[in-house]
Amino acid sequence: MKAFVVDKYKKKGALRLTNVPEPELQDDDVLVGIHATAVNLLDSKLRDGEFKLILPYRPPFVLGHDVAGTVVRTGPGVRRFKVGDEVYARPRDHRVGTFAEFIAINEADVALKPKNLSMTEAASIPLVGLTAWQALVEVGKVKPGQKVFIQAGSGGVGTFAIQLAKHLGATVATTTSAKNAELVKSLGADVVIDYKTQDFEKVLSGYDLVLNSQDPKTLDKSLGVLKPGGQLISISGPPDPAFAKEAGLNLFLKLIMRLLSRGVRKKAKRLGVRYSFLFMRAQGQQLSEITSLIESGVIRPVVDKVFPFEKTGDALAYVETGRAKGKVVVAVQ
Repeated sequence: MKAFVVDKYKKKGALRLTNVPEPELQDDDVLVGIHATAVNLLDSKLRDGEFKLILPYRPPFVLGHDVAGTVVRTGPGVRRFKVGDEVYARPRDHRVGTFAEFIAINEADVALKPKNLSMTEAASIPLVGLTAWQALVEVGKVKPGQKVFIQAGSGGVGTFAIQLAKHLGATVATTTSAKNAELVKSLGADVVIDYKTQDFEKVLSGYDLVLNSQDPKTLDKSLGVLKPGGQLISISGPPDPAFAKEAGLNLFLKLIMRLLSRGVRKKAKRLGVRYSFLFMRAQGQQLSEITSLIESGVIRPVVDKVFPFEKTGDALAYVETGRAKGKVVVAVQ
């Protein structure tokens, strides 16, 4: 099958289109013929080697974390899916590789595709949808009447998280550029801050939760907009000891995570707020709940551009500019 591989860890390194063996099915796997995939900053960070301490892949490996497609074969232990099912997923770590024609995925990571979405729309959902769900529902436990600040509202995670937070009954603030203000308002943002002309830390206060996806400087400022007892959940780091423990990292890496996050944890404690790092994980059941929200019209996908499969490298470069509104998708077949 055709696939885009990373030959070696290298910043902005080129992906190589080549033929690789079709994936082997384990007992609980479904083999999915990929119709569409989506590109995430996580893909470029993996290629650059930023995560090789906690997510070591041995080059050459296939990138890609989002998939929408059709089940073409099932392992003997599969009970939930059959050949011909239209599905979508974020495959689990160490088994990613959706920049390809086929992928084998554990059935626990898979959900039926929303009936009201095309394959390209569905491919835009899994990674950002699960990230927002795990941050706002699972960890943040957002309740009606709470105030939630979601950074970078016009990005992939932001466009989904705004809609989900609004559905959960929160008042939602976000940052974006003036040209994307109408987009984030249409998704449900109540307070829109133009990050080019306004300082969010001077505008916002008394927030229950912040979803941080930006740099350390923004993270530091974000702690100050929380009310006592509030929570900052960061998807951009630094990793904390709780994450290191959950990920089963060795003692050396646990020490590194402790040191990396010491500053932000100390400041959070001083302010009487909580800090946690979230590295989203594959979860088919949560994706099924997201399917229900999409089919009932609560959440809609936001797709900026669709690239043809042979232009996957260009799609990754476009995502790296930081200018995409919502998600960037690749049509595989």
